[in-house]
Amino acid sequence: MRKLFVLILVALLLGVGVVAIIETDPGYLLLAYGDYTLETSLWVGLVLLVLAVLLLYGMFALLRRLLGGRKSLAGWWDSRRVHKAARLTRRGVINYGQGNWARARRELLRAADSSDLPLVNYLLAAQSSAHLGELDKMQEYLGAAAATGSGAAVAVDLARADMLLQAGQHRQALGVLLPLRENAAHHPRVLLLLQRAFAGVEDWQALAELLPSLRKHKLMPAAELQGLEQQLSGRLLQHAGDDVDSVCAAWHRLPAEARREAALVRLFVARLVDLQAHALAEKTLLQALKHEWDPELVRLYGHVQSPNPRQQLARAEGWLEAHPRDAQLLLCLGRLSARDKLWGKAREYYENSYRLQRSPESCAELGRLLAALGEANVAAAYFREGLLLRENTLPELPQPEKIVANPRLLTRG
Repeated sequence: MRKLFVLILVALLLGVGVVAIIETDPGYLLLAYGDYTLETSLWVGLVLLVLAVLLLYGMFALLRRLLGGRKSLAGWWDSRRVHKAARLTRRGVINYGQGNWARARRELLRAADSSDLPLVNYLLAAQSSAHLGELDKMQEYLGAAAATGSGAAVAVDLARADMLLQAGQHRQALGVLLPLRENAAHHPRVLLLLQRAFAGVEDWQALAELLPSLRKHKLMPAAELQGLEQQLSGRLLQHAGDDVDSVCAAWHRLPAEARREAALVRLFVARLVDLQAHALAEKTLLQALKHEWDPELVRLYGHVQSPNPRQQLARAEGWLEAHPRDAQLLLCLGRLSARDKLWGKAREYYENSYRLQRSPESCAELGRLLAALGEANVAAAYFREGLLLRENTLPELPQPEKIVANPRLLTRG
C-alpha cells in the first residue's frame, strides 16, 4: 500500500513538472509540404508523433495476425482432412477383415487421396474387388497403387499375381511372375507364387525345376516340402507318357530318395503292369519288398503275370511264415493260385483274406470264382456284399417285406 502511494505521488509530481515546462515554453513546430503547412506547439507535435507510431504498430500487428490466422486455418484444415482419412482407412481395414468387401473398398478409396500410405488403401481396395469377382476394378486399383511410387512396383505385381491365382487365372499370373523370377533372391515370395501357378497349369517339369530354389531359400517347412516333392514325383510318373520307355525315364529322373518311397514304388509298378511290362514290374516290386514290407505292394504282386506262375506262387507263399495274417498277402496268393488253376487253394486263400478283412476286392474274387464253380447263390451273396461295401454311403430307406411275385410290378407303366 505504501509503495502504491509513493508511485502515485511520483506520477503527480512528474505531471506537475511537465505542465510547468509546457507553460513556461510551449515551443513551436512547423511542417510544410508543397502548398500545405501545419503549425502547432512542440509538445502537441510530440503527442501526435507518438500516436502515429502507435497506430502504425497496431496496423502491422493486425496484418501479421491476419496472415498468421490464414496459415493456421490452412493447417487446421489439412490436419482435419488427414485425421478423417486415417479414420476412414481404419474402418476400411476393419471391414476388410470382417469380409465386408464392398464397404471396405468404398471407405478405403474415400481415404486414399489424403492417406499417408495410399499404397495400402489401393492394394486393399484391389483385394476387395478380387473377392467381389470384379477383376476390372481390381486391375484399375492396382494401377493406382503402382502410380503412388516407383518403389511399389514389385509389391503391386506380387499382389496382382496373388489375386489372379485366387481367381484361378494361373496362366495370367505366370505372365506377371516370370519376369520377376530373376530377382527372386530379393523377393523370395515370387517362388511361392510360382509354385502355385505351375501347379495350377499342371506344368510338373517346371515345378520340379523350382524345388531346389524353394529348398535353398527355406520358404516351406521341411515336411511340407517333402510332401510336395513326393506329390510332384507322382504327377511326373502319371503324366510320363503311354510307353514303357517314357515311364522308366521319368522314374530314373526322380531323386534317389523319392525312388525309395513306397507310394511312388507302388505307382511305378502299377504303371508298368498297365503297360504289360510284367517282368520289370516284378523285378522292381521284389527289390522294394527286400528293403521294406508293404501290403499294398504285395497286393500288386497278384496283378503281375509271370511266365512261371507256379514259381511266382511259391515265392509268395514263402512270405506267409513272416506275415500269416496279412489280408493283402492272402488275396495275392488267391490270385496267383487261380492263375495256376489251383481252384481249391485259390478259394481257401480268398476266404482267409475275407475273414481277416472284408473288402470289395475279396468279395468280388470269391464271387466270380464261386460263380464259375457253379455255386451261383453263394457267389451272388458275395457280389451283393462287395457292392454294399463299396457303396457304403447309401441312405437309410425302407425295404419291401415280401418278395414281389410278379416282376412286372417292379417296372413302370
